[in-house]
Amino acid sequence: MYPSYYGNNPLFPRKQDFEVIVKDEVVGMGVVCRRAFAKGEVVAALAGEIIHDIRQHSLQVEPGIHLYDIHFSGYFLHSCTPNVELDMKSMLVHAVRDIHPGDYLYMDYAQTEDVLYRQFPCSCGSENCRGWITGRKEQLVECMPDILADLPADKTIR
Repeated sequence: MYPSYYGNNPLFPRKQDFEVIVKDEVVGMGVVCRRAFAKGEVVAALAGEIIHDIRQHSLQVEPGIHLYDIHFSGYFLHSCTPNVELDMKSMLVHAVRDIHPGDYLYMDYAQTEDVLYRQFPCSCGSENCRGWITGRKEQLVECMPDILADLPADKTIR
């Protein structure tokens, strides 16, 4: 899935194991597994360009340093109950629960990001849904009360 100039790490995602597809018109692109991964298993190694600004498909490695990956991890979808976690020091993705063929890869964006490229309402549907997705060090946007008024009563912000 990665261009050859990134090297040939055997843990890099392979086309026979993953596919980047359009999930729907609202969510956009996502990564679908073509094979199973057991809880705790290494799912893939990450690669990309190291950049110093926040972009839509970037992941924070450390403050001021981001991995821009438009081939794989930049398309992980958000869930408040993710099925993968990212170790940005080792650049590895691990399954935090069993993943089956046909499952999308979901991460919690607040796990890696201090500040998101943009905040958005969450529609993951998990019992732990925070209702609004921010980076871990971000304040809620000023228009948040207006947006929250339109959310179903069972959505809470954590």
